[in-house]
Amino acid sequence: MIQHDSIDKLLINVDIGLRTLWGAPQGTGRTPPGQAFDDTDLSPEQKRLSAGLMRVNHAGEIAAQALYQSQALTARQIEVREKMQTAAIEENDHLIWCEQRLKQLGSHTTYLGGFWYVGSFTIGTLAGLAGDKWNLGFVAETEKQVISHLDSHLERLPEQDAKSHAIISQMKIDEAKHQQMAIDNGAAKLPLPARFIMKQTAKVMTGLAFYF
Repeated sequence: MIQHDSIDKLLINVDIGLRTLWGAPQGTGRTPPGQAFDDTDLSPEQKRLSAGLMRVNHAGEIAAQALYQSQALTARQIEVREKMQTAAIEENDHLIWCEQRLKQLGSHTTYLGGFWYVGSFTIGTLAGLAGDKWNLGFVAETEKQVISHLDSHLERLPEQDAKSHAIISQMKIDEAKHQQMAIDNGAAKLPLPARFIMKQTAKVMTGLAFYF
């Protein structure tokens, strides 16, 4: 029975990974924010800037999906596992919104999605194996850094790009909720070196994802 359970979990996670990268991710069905706005006022240069920022967000959501799935897989407590899985579904909304927005801007999603997913799944697994308090601590710190990135994107986006502003603003609300979930469930504060490494890794990802 244990062997079959392990195989089932493996197949489920493979399916989720494939859906995240190339299929139709399972979201909550929420309507993408900002649908009432149009893009008639955006110049080609503004569209390129918005697309670059939304591509960074799309790459980040691929990484977030891998993190939540791997951390749910390794969580000790059932309650923690269920909260991780719920957060992953909500993060899929962001993934869907970012991809749709990139299409509207006439641009492409990140070409490095497989790299972001595998790398993040590995990191999330290691965090989960360290124990639930560190697992949750990693979530809290990740979301804190994501919120900071989203704030910088809101500042950089063209003022006329109301659709992207609306999407990122809702993403920020959701990320803050996920951060608070981790804190409320006993997240430990990560050591300074770990937080520093996470920031430097994020810089590399955002720098590459803006173009690729």
